[in-house]
Amino acid sequence: MDRRVPTGISRHRSRSRLLLATGVTAFALVAGAATPLNPVPQQAHAAEAKAGSGSGGKKVLTVAVNQSVDSMSPFLATRLVSTTALRLMYDYLTNYDVKDGHTVPGLATAWKSSADKLTWTFTIRKNSTWSDGEQATADDAAWTFNKMMTDEAAATANGSFTSNFKKVTAPDPRTLIVQLKKPQATMTALDVPIVPKHVWEKVGDFSKFNNDKQLPVVGNGPFILTDYKVDQYLKFKPNKKFWRGAPKFDELDFKYYKDNDAAVAALQKGEVSFVSGLTPAQTAALKTEKNIKVNDAPGRRFYALATNPGAKAKDGKKIGDGNPALLDQRVRQALFAATDTRTIIDKVFQGHAVEGAGYIPPRFSDYFWKPAADQKIAYDPARAASLLDQAGYKKNGDGKRVGKDGKPLSFRLLCHATDPNDKAIGKYMQEWWGKLGIGLKVDCLDNVSDPWLAGEYDLAFDGYSVNPDPDYVLSIHTCAALPSTPKSTGATDNFICDKQFDALYAEQAAEYDPVKRADLVKQMESRLYDTGYMNVMAYPNAVEAYRTDQIKSIETMPSAAGNIWGQDGYWSWWSAVPTSSDGSSSSGSSTGLVIGIVAVVVVIGLGGFVALRRRSTAEDRE
Repeated sequence: MDRRVPTGISRHRSRSRLLLATGVTAFALVAGAATPLNPVPQQAHAAEAKAGSGSGGKKVLTVAVNQSVDSMSPFLATRLVSTTALRLMYDYLTNYDVKDGHTVPGLATAWKSSADKLTWTFTIRKNSTWSDGEQATADDAAWTFNKMMTDEAAATANGSFTSNFKKVTAPDPRTLIVQLKKPQATMTALDVPIVPKHVWEKVGDFSKFNNDKQLPVVGNGPFILTDYKVDQYLKFKPNKKFWRGAPKFDELDFKYYKDNDAAVAALQKGEVSFVSGLTPAQTAALKTEKNIKVNDAPGRRFYALATNPGAKAKDGKKIGDGNPALLDQRVRQALFAATDTRTIIDKVFQGHAVEGAGYIPPRFSDYFWKPAADQKIAYDPARAASLLDQAGYKKNGDGKRVGKDGKPLSFRLLCHATDPNDKAIGKYMQEWWGKLGIGLKVDCLDNVSDPWLAGEYDLAFDGYSVNPDPDYVLSIHTCAALPSTPKSTGATDNFICDKQFDALYAEQAAEYDPVKRADLVKQMESRLYDTGYMNVMAYPNAVEAYRTDQIKSIETMPSAAGNIWGQDGYWSWWSAVPTSSDGSSSSGSSTGLVIGIVAVVVVIGLGGFVALRRRSTAEDRE
């Protein structure tokens, strides 16, 4: 996921670990009268940051979003909104090409491995400068990785990338050497923000430092964080020294709307430039609007139903109160057989999605997997009833499924209050499962992270954004991702710990042959499917819209039929070209790059800032 996803524990790892259920994402300035979600009315900001302001004023790109920031620390953040902002602030060793996702230089200009693949040498670019004027060097990268290797809290978000590192050194400012314990296939896809050593070595407790008080934040990405107020905004300005060139808009606002209908209304009024996570009804309405372009493209996320597999920590101690009936594979598979994914695609997504199968979306064709005909758990209520009978849950005289203890079979389902898809699908499930005699309580909450992390759920809508390299979204289902103790926070998505899955994960992580590695990844997807812990129901399209009278052009990823929001990189916001008052492309300097103040405003939702609860649980991980 960049770890990073709208639903789920999303990592785009982009875990990418949590881009997975699909939460609606919208960045926007809050309009109207003062409210708890809008302490400063829109009118007060009009002169400062009016979206798409005309001639003589700043060119403002305003993006609507409805996800709360979990942390602004690269070591802790997993939600898509957070990791998206971090991609603007910090460079990575490598990046993904905007056209097709292949590896391209980032902070590193070149890399090579030893014959045995155990030593990797990266050449660090000369022209990357921290925003405080210091040179970015190999020592910064070595310090970043070593901190993750030696401090458990610093490994919270991206620890899977360094768990196999043996030693990391910087013999000179332009040379980074990474020694591995065993070969590691992700060495050209290390989705880890590199931070400035001279700033971060002063940090004490990495589990509590959220990188939001000492402003401006020192970074070397295309944007610089200059101001932040909890529940109000994040503000960025362009990094004039960014080696790839400065952004073209004078200002970028990421603004919060809890209600995506309000965000769409703001788009129609010209108060915001861009909105994502559109519903079918919103999409249909916007397609007829003047000066609005709808982008409907295959997405990089999956939308799934996750079951509590008996949540526990690495020390073996139980976490939460999940229904023990879900420990039975037959019960889990019965629930999937009682779920009509075709109806979900047709009635809920209304065609703006593809029916789910494996864990990796079809956009990543090398890793895409589908079950064989005799393996597939299709919608089959009769089969579901048979599986429940076999598991010992038979109907009583009232038509309710009861166990041997006489207790009725009933589950709790975590639902995101801001996601209309969750609510609609939850109602269908209540109907389908009710016919089988199963009770289902749908809990739609503003904050699903706390009960999820506490293991206080039976089922949950989940989702993640998947990166070109799938390692991250696979790693979050390994035993190693579990929290060390019930009180600590791990990198796990859903508390899955399966030895067979782990063995396959270790094999693919060390396999450099792309064909062999793809086969191992598909075996992992098959195993995840058979265990019934995750039911990938859909691969939603990226359905988003922007105002053409404000944005002249903007990069999608991939370039042909790709998404704008939640990319594996900073391409969209870095590349966006403003439309001038006469409708032409605007240029601000002799180089064609407009250098101004970029303000990224991310307003936190009612759940507030989550300092230690890192998981995006169906709320978008990159």
